[in-house]
Amino acid sequence: MFIGIDLGGTNIAVGLVDNTPSVIAQASRPTNAKRPYQEIIRDMAELCKEVTENAGYTMADIQGIGVGSPGTIDSTNGEIVYANNLDWHHVPLVKELKTYYPDIPMAVENDANAAAYGEYIVNGDNTESFLAITLGTGVGGGIVLDKKIYRGFNGAGGEIGHFTLVHNGEYCTCGKKGCWEAYASVTALIRQTEAAIKANPDSLMRKKAEENGSVSGRTAFEAAKEGDAAAQQVVDTYLEYVADGISSVINIFQPNVLVIGGGISREGDYMLKPIQQYIDKYTYCKDIPQTQLKIATLFNDAGIIGAALASAM
Repeated sequence: MFIGIDLGGTNIAVGLVDNTPSVIAQASRPTNAKRPYQEIIRDMAELCKEVTENAGYTMADIQGIGVGSPGTIDSTNGEIVYANNLDWHHVPLVKELKTYYPDIPMAVENDANAAAYGEYIVNGDNTESFLAITLGTGVGGGIVLDKKIYRGFNGAGGEIGHFTLVHNGEYCTCGKKGCWEAYASVTALIRQTEAAIKANPDSLMRKKAEENGSVSGRTAFEAAKEGDAAAQQVVDTYLEYVADGISSVINIFQPNVLVIGGGISREGDYMLKPIQQYIDKYTYCKDIPQTQLKIATLFNDAGIIGAALASAM
């Protein structure tokens, strides 16, 4: 048995992972990211025990604990070098977590890398190169080359959400303007939907948002499926932003397989087909074997499974 921890700016999700690999039990708590890191890591340790005991096991049954965290990670030393969503600088995560479970092997990995590794193990077909893109609060990327996670020489490799899509465009949380993340994240989709509702007050999107209590990443998709023209424009524009970035990523890496993950990927073929059409049209060279594009299958479990497996690497 392994434990995977998906540390996010909003929630800490912890799962017990078996050897298949599948998540057999989960627990979570709000991150409350403004707290001292020691308190957040204490919650992580408590959740590890909670999820293990709820499944009928003890910590003595745990073979490894892996953490997937946002930011730049020093996986060798178990340190979170920098995580802007948490405002963490040089946090010795493994050392701190070891104070609770000193005898259990531990590892920390970038959250997008962890999710990519989980998807690779399950959906990568044992290929040599694999890339996973996660559309969520930001745009995460995880790269597997020669069947190993690619981190760059300094642990910061794979931050594909921060290449420039639009020169001098929308502000990004990284401090730059025009990043792909500022257009293709679900955060960006919500902003685009809110702007469309303001410009089209009679749109079905407004009704959908009111029914659900707020605008979400699904608002425009739901309204578009019911024939709302303004919503369809939002969806079309958003998916073009996503596809534009993916085509660039494919041109750079040419991976065997690329999967799209994050909650919005549950839209399945409704989002995959137009993205595929865009990529087919704009891929740099059409006379060679092409990257296989897929929707991720692990969804919210990807980070947990990938982090758990990273602890066994």
